[in-house]
Amino acid sequence: MKGEKNNNGKAWIVSVDMGYGHQRAAYPLKRFAYGGKIVNASNYPGMPKKDHKIWQDSRKFYEFVSRFKKVPFFGELAFDLYDKVQEIPSFYPKRDLSKTNFQQREIFSLIKKRQWGKHFIERLDKKPLPLITTFFIPAFMAEVWGYSGDIYCVICDADISRAWVSLTPSKSRIRYLASNYRVVERLKLYGIKTENIFLTGFPLPEENIGGESLDILKHDLAERLIHLDPENAFIQKYKLTIAERLGKKWPHSKSNRPPTITFAVGGAGAQRELGVQIVKNLSSKIKTNEIKIVLVAGIRNEINQYFRENVRSIGLGRYLDKNIKIIFANSKDEYFKKFNKALRETDILWTKPSELSFYTALGLPIIMSTPIGSQEKFNRKWLMSIGSGTDQEDVQYVNEWLFDWMKSGFFARLAMQGFLEGGKYGAYNIEKIIKHKTKEMKTLKAILQY
Repeated sequence: MKGEKNNNGKAWIVSVDMGYGHQRAAYPLKRFAYGGKIVNASNYPGMPKKDHKIWQDSRKFYEFVSRFKKVPFFGELAFDLYDKVQEIPSFYPKRDLSKTNFQQREIFSLIKKRQWGKHFIERLDKKPLPLITTFFIPAFMAEVWGYSGDIYCVICDADISRAWVSLTPSKSRIRYLASNYRVVERLKLYGIKTENIFLTGFPLPEENIGGESLDILKHDLAERLIHLDPENAFIQKYKLTIAERLGKKWPHSKSNRPPTITFAVGGAGAQRELGVQIVKNLSSKIKTNEIKIVLVAGIRNEINQYFRENVRSIGLGRYLDKNIKIIFANSKDEYFKKFNKALRETDILWTKPSELSFYTALGLPIIMSTPIGSQEKFNRKWLMSIGSGTDQEDVQYVNEWLFDWMKSGFFARLAMQGFLEGGKYGAYNIEKIIKHKTKEMKTLKAILQY
């Protein structure tokens, strides 16, 4: 291993401002981050103006395309062209996929010709701890500019495009922390050496897990199952299995709160209209305390205001901060804290299949809205394959199908499947790799492929 061997279990945790996904993956790793802080490669003090402009232009373009997608015909066409560039190829037939593509050549051209990221890597290299990044570009920068420490890249989706891998994969020293078994096999097709791939699982927040004993997770799931299965359709049939898996946390008494749905939009604010439609079509149930809705605005105040104004316009203003709660924060760190806290009393997570797909491992059933982009289509396939996610039905009739599914025990089954099949130990496994304790990693079962 290169760099500092005696790192005291600390690492540079690096993320970027490109939606919520990459910073959400970094947040659970903060506890072993050097200085207790996550480093933002796209916005840090003393950053060269030319580097900042490249990052800003990339983020603005991504957000523009995501929002422009809603424009009839032209929006779909523009997004499809953008998505084609980062499309994930079919897995079968298995073949050599190591050949570089246009996107890769452009990224490396920017890094080399404009010395993009050189200043950033040189600063980190003054203390060459293990570098763990949740986005591939800082990993490429570290490799190009000769970072002295080990380089790790966390995979944030259930499958990945060729963009995540270097120009010459077989010679790359970047080590990949894979979210699931499919990613492990995909990386091999891209030419990454087996010894540079670790199956860790996606890093989930400590405050929702409670250590490797899963104390908090099991407690919350025990309570959630009661809410999701009001007529004991699922629980009665599988009570022995539930008791075996949840132990002393089961059985659990029902809390006083109503069943709770958390609806999360993406970083670019896509699908905010869907959140309002959900509230509108569940208004009668909200008024009778049969359901609670949490709308996630993230750090976008315009989305926060959009939700509040529309809730008032449909005559539900009096229920704001009661059976309709809006999560908004001024910083991503504060937002993640609020969001993770809300998840402890969330029974159903409704979202597009983004990186939040991996949160099903917390025992959360996921209702999926329309995927945006190639990687989300693969996240959807993964959720369907492990049996913990389902597509939304017509939102106009959500007040019917949502409660039918609860009465049948369907959501309880999804919740249990997420808990059983999802990777729960990602953050702990990554920490063990940094501490050179790979033999103590909690392995993921390589089952249920798609």
